Amino acid sequence: MKKNITSSLILMVAISVLFTQCSTINSMNNTQKGTAIGAGGGAALGAVIGKMSGNTGLGTILGAVVGGAAGNIIGRKMDKQAEEIKNQIPNAKVERVEEGINVEFNSAILFGFNQSNVSPAAQTSLNDLVTILNKYPDTNIEIDGHTDNTGTVEYNQTLSEKRANTVGDYLKTKGIAPSRITTKGLSFTVPKYSNDTPEGRTKNRRVEFLITANDKMQADAKKEAGQ
Repeated sequence: MKKNITSSLILMVAISVLFTQCSTINSMNNTQKGTAIGAGGGAALGAVIGKMSGNTGLGTILGAVVGGAAGNIIGRKMDKQAEEIKNQIPNAKVERVEEGINVEFNSAILFGFNQSNVSPAAQTSLNDLVTILNKYPDTNIEIDGHTDNTGTVEYNQTLSEKRANTVGDYLKTKGIAPSRITTKGLSFTVPKYSNDTPEGRTKNRRVEFLITANDKMQADAKKEAGQ
């Protein structure tokens, strides 16, 4: 009970610091956000930041931050993995965020219009991603499906879930352990781009892979760092 109270107080203090030091969450860079999370917020504060910044993927990654020397060790491993993904899959957008990786695939790469089946052409890119993911087994992979704002929230929610699940199932058939994978459908609730233009809507029809350290990688990093 005492531990839970202490964690809650730390979370409240961390959130307070965020608002007193920055005019908005979006004014913080990823390092500042990660530092605040590592100081005491964990997954809960990561979710708060993700929601407030309009980027749940960012919240997922920041929520897995370990911080300190162990976080630096994890970060170096993620640097190497991210570089391999960039080199092997040039049509994917790869972003390093704190101790994780955000890999964005435009849905046009993966699916036909209004479809949720992976296209044959997209399998090459996914196979390249699978090869790299299998080289780094101590990571968790969240797959988020997104749509543009054409149609109802309910319809797009179903479509985004189908697309995320289809990609997740494909990865599993290629040898990725199911325990590593979670999927989410987010409809058009978290746009990254403007839905006011055809180009923006196309970019919002996307699937994102959020790669973070699992418990084993975190424990190994802490041991190596002497934490």
